[in-house]
Amino acid sequence: MRDESVKRVRDLFSEFQQKRQKTEKKTAKIRFKDVGEKDVYNITAPFQSADKIVIAGRVEPRGHEFSKVIFFEEKDAAWWPVKDAPIYGLQDPFITTIRNELIFGGVKVHAVGQGLEWRTIMFRGPDIFHLTEFFHGPVGMKDIRLCDLENGRIGLFTRPQGVVGGRGKIGYVEIDNLEDLTKEVIHSAVLLEDMYHPLDWGGVNEAHLLTNGEIGVLAHAACFAQDHLMQERHYYAKSFIFNPVLKKFRDFKIIASRDQFLAGPAKRHDLANVVFSSGLIRQGGKAILYAGVSDTEAHWIEIDDPFGVK
Repeated sequence: MRDESVKRVRDLFSEFQQKRQKTEKKTAKIRFKDVGEKDVYNITAPFQSADKIVIAGRVEPRGHEFSKVIFFEEKDAAWWPVKDAPIYGLQDPFITTIRNELIFGGVKVHAVGQGLEWRTIMFRGPDIFHLTEFFHGPVGMKDIRLCDLENGRIGLFTRPQGVVGGRGKIGYVEIDNLEDLTKEVIHSAVLLEDMYHPLDWGGVNEAHLLTNGEIGVLAHAACFAQDHLMQERHYYAKSFIFNPVLKKFRDFKIIASRDQFLAGPAKRHDLANVVFSSGLIRQGGKAILYAGVSDTEAHWIEIDDPFGVK
């Protein structure tokens, strides 16, 4: 299949609208305290660290994109900054566990001339209080994610843009150890063809090793409302299942859209229809999807487990 013949994101959304249940979903906004007037969005799902249940969230003023990542814990039906936890000058935090070690990361942004330059940064350690930086990704690449594999190796998803990836495609490669994670390995990843049309884009947000050895991938898919204008962005939560042996994917689908969440403000008009998949907690046939919404708020929504019951 040629990239130009791949189904468009807007067509996948039309299919999602036709198939989805019309009943209201269980959903809510997540309340954050002690952050002043700043927005908190693009969070991780809650995870356990240092005998606490915590969320890492992107915290920033409405007027710009230079954010900090703060760790929060829940008290009295709201989430408060964890006392004495480190704060990072990053965007879009993510976490995973590789060989029983916490991996935390985010996107570092620098102003370069009249524009911005970004790269993925990763840290490792036993908990959020004892993290050591160990990886700087290539300039211009977000959505680099890791996953333990059944064969003992580590799966690595990438998201190149430009000459190789166009507006943004997903790549995959494997490494033996975290020490093998280099820019050269990142650039060697093989693209998952036939997933995104050249005018659309997307990336991986979280990867789950399933009991059958496959990887359940939480991701996002995006397009512009009008291709030639490249202004109003539409982001959807999506998922697929990846076979690391065959290097093939299946069940590529949209799993949530902005209109299913509660109403709220947008950072800008062109970001009103944005859902940024943040994390997924699977619960026996159902799942709680945590997401950044319209680049201003963090919400959760209950959905069917996109990876089945494995």
